[in-house]
Amino acid sequence: MTHVAFFGDGERMFALPFPLIEELQRKTGVGIGALFQRMCSLHFSITDISETIRLALIGGGTDPKEAAALVATYVQTRPLADSIPLAFAILETVWLGSPTTSQEDQRQGESE
Repeated sequence: MTHVAFFGDGERMFALPFPLIEELQRKTGVGIGALFQRMCSLHFSITDISETIRLALIGGGTDPKEAAALVATYVQTRPLADSIPLAFAILETVWLGSPTTSQEDQRQGESE
């Protein structure tokens, strides 16, 4: 499941497959459920935001060095309010799936 959003200098694809979720858990020190809960309750850390975005860029096909550079430029130097919605949308996609995919699945189910 992927999330597409404008980030930095253009549209980017973000995805967190299971191996990258495991890495995110290692980097943040909590399970994915606790991380999502921290985001929802606004009890997140800066690492929660930056690592969610960095790893999801990698999962979406961005080279790891480029992902780190993008996060350094567009997350670490900007107000948190610019990055929180993106990190939340990435984690929401992990939980609920892609909004586009969900709508397509619903339409297919209605036509059958």
